[in-house]
Amino acid sequence: MSALPEPTSEPSPDPLASVLPLEREPGRAAAGRVLGQALRGHREDRGLTLRQVAAVIRGSVSKVSRLERGESPPKARDVHDLVHHYGLDAEERRTIERLLEFAQDREWYEQYSDVTPGFLRRLIQLEGEAEEICVYENLVVPGILQLPSYARHMVRAVMPSAPAEEIERVVQLRTQRRLRLMDGDVPRLTALLDQGILKRRCGNAQVMREQLTYLLEAGDTARVNIRILDMTSGYVAAPPYPITHLTFRDGGPGELAYVEHINGANYVTRPRALDDHRNALSNLRVAAASRDRSREMILEARDAFASE
Repeated sequence: MSALPEPTSEPSPDPLASVLPLEREPGRAAAGRVLGQALRGHREDRGLTLRQVAAVIRGSVSKVSRLERGESPPKARDVHDLVHHYGLDAEERRTIERLLEFAQDREWYEQYSDVTPGFLRRLIQLEGEAEEICVYENLVVPGILQLPSYARHMVRAVMPSAPAEEIERVVQLRTQRRLRLMDGDVPRLTALLDQGILKRRCGNAQVMREQLTYLLEAGDTARVNIRILDMTSGYVAAPPYPITHLTFRDGGPGELAYVEHINGANYVTRPRALDDHRNALSNLRVAAASRDRSREMILEARDAFASE
């Protein structure tokens, strides 16, 4: 297997550059892009240039361009002025108004913006749009599979000086993230977990029993595939850091890998680096225990904590 690149702090291409499809409950970013496309279409249909309509919204060419590309939050006054200037009919106006409503609506996770870094908010939005997620973890249960009691201990460990209220808000965010993903129709989830996660105590024995029981329940569903990397099966060239790989439905953004490190995260989209991470996950899938054996290993670990 080719060597994986170590996480760096160099800027990565924007993984949200492609238009996300407006299916089911459209996200704000998706609606903003579709709204911009619609406004651009109406402008071009009338043979108007960016410069000609910039004055309509009391702005510059770049402001109109950003609005049409969905790169900045749309202001209702600007959109309404453009709709009036373009002379849209009633049906066209209703479409624009609906898109504007969605584009201005807050995503559910934004209520936790005070305790959530921007790079993680982007991941949460992308998870909601993904068709399939594959996550590799080497130290802890992935955040999208953590129960509140397990998450609470993890947050306290990494934020030892944080007030109780802040810790609870982070736990609530993780809980909502898990429920929204696990209770929906998509995405499919494959979790590749190092066996040490099952044995590494996080909280007391009861916390571990509850968390391992949840892994068993989640793994019994058709959409979740939990595979354990058996420590006794020999050396596996596993990455030294977690990786989350996301793929999307047709019409969505391209696939990407998310690699989090101590001071931030990288969104890997460059083909060569993305190949390295995809190949690493493929090799881990091959090395991991079967689905049935993985279940047995989780049961054995739970039973060990039950005896305490």
